[in-house]
Amino acid sequence: MNQVEIYTDGACKGNPGPGGWGVLLRAPNGQERELHGGESLTTNNRMELMAVIQALRALKKPCEIDLYLDSEYVRKGITEWIHGWRAKGWRTASKQPVKNVELWQDLDALVHQSGHQIRWHWVKGHAGHVDNERADALANKGVPQAR
Repeated sequence: MNQVEIYTDGACKGNPGPGGWGVLLRAPNGQERELHGGESLTTNNRMELMAVIQALRALKKPCEIDLYLDSEYVRKGITEWIHGWRAKGWRTASKQPVKNVELWQDLDALVHQSGHQIRWHWVKGHAGHVDNERADALANKGVPQAR
């Protein structure tokens, strides 16, 4: 199974406002690929989700992935909260509709139907982690594309 490291980040200028997502993919041989994009009226959480979704969509075969992100919303959402949301018909513990449900459903399908083996790693954002800073720069590069 191919191995890959993925670094993702989202950015938003205003919340809501124009936003961007960024992805750095790295193979064990050092080969890298950068992706970025944006939306005109969005939120930071949506862009964090889009970054992970776009990263996983970019992979054409099942991979063993170390995925690094600075969003606890995405990491906890996909590893902990999603099980309850699914069981409750995409409702939260307080019976409210899950925000960004269509993105969560896309991510859920990508994670569980792709054959990927994903290890989720949280890193502190804006703390000098070189590859997280690159993903952040890519996300910010995606913001002007949204306008």
